[in-house]
Amino acid sequence: MSDRLDMTVMYATHNKLRRELTHITRATARFDSDPRYVLRVGADWEVFRRALSAHQSAEDDALWPPLRRALAGNPFDLARLEAMEAEHAAIASLVGAVNGALTAPGIELDLFGELTESLLSGLVGHLDHEENSVFPLVQSALDADLWEHFRQVHAVRVGPYAPQLLPWLLDGADERTVSFVLASFPAPARQAYERRWRPSCTALDGPHAPSVVPARPEPS
Repeated sequence: MSDRLDMTVMYATHNKLRRELTHITRATARFDSDPRYVLRVGADWEVFRRALSAHQSAEDDALWPPLRRALAGNPFDLARLEAMEAEHAAIASLVGAVNGALTAPGIELDLFGELTESLLSGLVGHLDHEENSVFPLVQSALDADLWEHFRQVHAVRVGPYAPQLLPWLLDGADERTVSFVLASFPAPARQAYERRWRPSCTALDGPHAPSVVPARPEPS
């Protein structure tokens, strides 16, 4: 049975975040150079931060509030939303700490490694928790209009960085997801993606190694 609300973009975003965390972890685990330098000069860290911020702020502003109203009177389900908000705050703090450590003088590499490992485990755990506990609530409690509003807010948050974030999101995604996401954009944006955005990002970043963090299957 298919989902009532199409969450392809949500799963695609989560799966890309998982893949990118693996790239970040590999970069910071290198022994031949300062991992802070490797992360600081790479384009992916900044794109990762922007994508994560856009995604989580859209959830905080346009998904959790209507879902909370829809779940009024269900204390156990509301507790799940409170956990999502707490996890968002913790992840934002870790991202800020890692970002600050990139240029902090004298920080020990062991501490930097601990911060990046905490970000990896915290974010992967959060994504799993959200998909297992909250996605079913969205499917059962949110109506189509509220879901569409969230999708629009999410698109607006991503919009200013679309030339970087769209190729980033679709890198490594399956063909169905690529087709679905691109179909939601107007023709000029699809042409820009094919002719400028994707070639530019491919030339800048080069191919990534295969991910070791397993992606969740996107709904069919």
